[in-house]
Order: sequence, then C-alpha cells, then structure tokens
Amino acid sequence: MAAAAVAENGVKMATTSQAYLESNKVEETKALISELCRQFYNLGWVSGTGGSITIKVHDDSIPKPHQLIVMSPSGVQKERMVPEDMYVLSRSGDILSSPLSKPYPYKPPKCSDCASLFLKAYDMRNAGAVIHSHGMESCIVTMINPSSKEFRITHMEMIKGIQGHGYYDELVIPIIENTAYERELTESLAKAIEAYPKTTAVLVRNHGIYIWGDSWISAKTQAECYHYLFDAAIKLHQLGLDWSTPNHGPILSFKGGLGGDRNINTSVKAGNLISNDEIGSSRRCIVLDIEGTTTPISFVTDVLFPYACDNVGRHIDATYHTAETQDDINLLCVQVRDDLVQGIVGAVPIPSDNAGKEEVIAALVANVEAMIRADRKITALKQLQGHIWRTGFQNNELKGIVFDDVPEAIEKWHASGIKVYIYSSGSRLAQKLLFGNTNYGDLRKYLCGFFDTTVGNKREKQSYIEISESLGVDKPSEILFVTDVFQEGVAAKSAGLEVIISIRPGNGPLPENHGFKTINSFSEI
Repeated sequence: MAAAAVAENGVKMATTSQAYLESNKVEETKALISELCRQFYNLGWVSGTGGSITIKVHDDSIPKPHQLIVMSPSGVQKERMVPEDMYVLSRSGDILSSPLSKPYPYKPPKCSDCASLFLKAYDMRNAGAVIHSHGMESCIVTMINPSSKEFRITHMEMIKGIQGHGYYDELVIPIIENTAYERELTESLAKAIEAYPKTTAVLVRNHGIYIWGDSWISAKTQAECYHYLFDAAIKLHQLGLDWSTPNHGPILSFKGGLGGDRNINTSVKAGNLISNDEIGSSRRCIVLDIEGTTTPISFVTDVLFPYACDNVGRHIDATYHTAETQDDINLLCVQVRDDLVQGIVGAVPIPSDNAGKEEVIAALVANVEAMIRADRKITALKQLQGHIWRTGFQNNELKGIVFDDVPEAIEKWHASGIKVYIYSSGSRLAQKLLFGNTNYGDLRKYLCGFFDTTVGNKREKQSYIEISESLGVDKPSEILFVTDVFQEGVAAKSAGLEVIISIRPGNGPLPENHGFKTINSFSEI
C-alpha cells in the first residue's frame, strides 16, 4: 500500500477511534452547539424543537477532508440540550457517535432531519458550520411575494456582514419551495447552491433559512445579519417602502402628491405596485458600460492606465506580504504561464520566490506593463489595477470623471424605480472607486450592483445571459444595456437584451448599417 494511502487510513482510524470521539476538541464543539442553541432559542430561531445547527470540529492536526461534524439532534427542546445529546458524523455522513436514550417523556434520539442538507453545504461550499433557523422573519419574507424565486435587498449597512458583500451591493438569496419532509429539500437546496455561487444562504418558503460560513463565528454573524435584513424588509414593506431599491422609496406611486387622488388603478410587477403612468414601459433594469459610455475614454487611457503603470512596482513592493497582494500575484502567475504557452507578446517568466523579492517584482511589473499597453481585458490585470487605484483614490491622487448628463440621468432612473447596474471590464472594486469618487460626488447611492469579467467576456452572449439570470427579470428584454462597443451590443442583443449604443467624443466608429439605436446623451433615454 502506498505511503499516502497508509497515512490517509491512519487519519481515518484516528478520527473514528473512541478516544478521539471523546477528545476535548469534540467535547468543546458539543458544548458550543448547546450554548448556541440556547441563544438561538431566545432569538426565536429554534423554538418548538425546530431549527438546528452543525459545526465541524476544528482541529489543525486533522486534514480538512477528515474533520468530524457535530450535529444537534432532531425533535428535542433546543434550549435544554446538553453536550451528551449531540451526534458526531464523518464528512460522508456516517454516524460515528450517538446519544443515549433518555426516560419518558423524552423521545428516542434521532439525528437532525436537516443532516442531508447540512452535508450539501459542507460538500459544495466547504462550510465550517451550518445553521438552520425557523426565525419568523426568514419565513415572512418568502411570503410577501409568493411567486418570487429570490429575496433581494441593497443599500443597508448590515449587508456588510454577509461574506463577499458591501453596502452598495445587491444581496440576492435564492428561495426554494417547501416540502412535507425536510430531507426532500436536499436536491432543490443543492441546485440553489450551484446556481448562486456567491450566496451563503438559501431561504425555504413558508419555512426558514439555511446559512453557512467557514466557521461557526462566520455562520452566526451572517445569521444575525440575515435576520436583521429580513426584519428591516418586512418593516419597510409595512411602511409601503421598497427595500430592493437604493433609496428605499415608496412602493406606491400616487398622483397629485400626498394630498392628491390616491384612488388610482395599479398593477403588480416584480413585487412592486406600478401606477398606470409607468405601465407603458417594460424596462426594469439598465446596465451601463463605463469607458465611452458614462466616462470619457481619455480618462481611462490618459489617467487610470498610466497611474496603474507608474505605481505597480511601488504598490507590489509596499504590500508584498499581504494576503491580498499575494492573491494578486498568484493570479498573475497563472495568467503569465498561460500567456507564455500561447506566445503572447510581452509575457516574460516570473521567477519563484527563491529568486528574491526584487526579481519577482521586476518580472511582475514587466508583465503588467505589457498587459496595460495591450489593453488586456483579463481578471488578473483588472484585480491588481483596482487595488492600485484604491490607493490613488484614498490619497486623493485620483478623481473619477463622468459625463455631465450621467448623474441627473441615473438619479432620475433610480427615482422612477428602475434599477441601474454597471458592467465593465474593470474590476468591481475599480468601478466602486470611480463612482464613489466622481467630479459629481458619490454616485453609488443610485446604483444597485456591479458586474465585471468574472461574469464573462463582454463580447460573449453567455455573459449577458448570466447577468439576466442574476437580475431575476422575467424576460431579458426588460434589461437595457448601454455601451459604446458594437461587438458588446451584438452579444447583448443575441442574449435578448435591449441595446443602445453610446456616441461620445473619442469613441470608435460604428459599422455602417449597424442596426442599433444611438444616443449622444443619457438625457435621450
């Protein structure tokens, strides 16, 4: 038997031994779950024996694939649980340790009905802990719009507590339909996890929510933030306000102001009430390109690119040992290796760390400069540029520029309930920096979200299909995409989006008989 296989079997036997199952690490995790369930009971998340929690036993001496899982039992008073009530499972779901039966009126022990769903979060997201809550807020938000397959909210401070999200982002949580038995939810939960790679939660209509994190602290923190946001959405709904738009303005559109006639006919669309004045337009979202559309090409080519080129070496040197820059470097190394295989002009080998920091940085700078000169639309470059520009904006060495007609237009669209997004080859960070620090102030309050090349190439149809599915519209035609690039317009149109081409000073010429509507100003939209 190979040495690796022997070692692996040794780990398995060690973690399944009776001594390890009774070890301090396992016992501490059992006690932690008991304590957390008492807290969750007081919050209303696990009352009536409902809800559950599972935590992976954190032990640095055990490889992650073999770390054990402690899970609360089913059908018990969660606030009265003790460590001895817990189950211990392997990563594959085998029960390794079960609690002893207790006398009447206690029921015989039973592992959580959520076990198969918990294991999906462990397998598909490498979770460190999973919480299943029956909190009233998580139930009601799925009932406000019974046909909605998603819960969406934006511009709320507590969104920052959700992994991978910031204040200006749109938080999207998939909603799956409830079933009579918990285990029957397993397949639909797995599909939701796969369809929403950014989510750390799945709502179950009329039931509750599953939330996971890379540790119990992360899962608990996010659970608290999710419930806060659900509660806020319910309260905003009761006030007639729309939580899914940046300004959380009124759901109802009344004629004649507060003292006017409120007895107008309305129709329901996308979960909001729209007045007759607005029914004529089916446009629900506007997605904007940046360069040549909201912002002069010259600002990008004459200001942003040179700044990144001039400061790449200084930035990498000053932040070399940070996790962020190491991630940037790793991404660049992967891209450069691919470029060398393909014979891309300007690509030079990047030496290993053993060669010394100075040599590594010199090679990185040479590659980045070549990528900038070629205007490469690749994530490795755009991610690093975003981090460099962040320093420039923080030091007031950069100021974002938008065309004069942009602020008024996006404010008007935003006020009318149309959601505005950005899709640019620049990173999401770079987009937020530009619109957060413009010559007209911070414009992010009018924007619902940002897309970059992680969605896909801007000249490919699939990228716009991904955006359409992410925005949750009934039809792609409800999205207007505005760009200055003909090929991007063709790709978006082939995906079913409405397209307008922006004609701005310095933009490239369009083909004859291109077939698209064109504008010179956003005021024409």
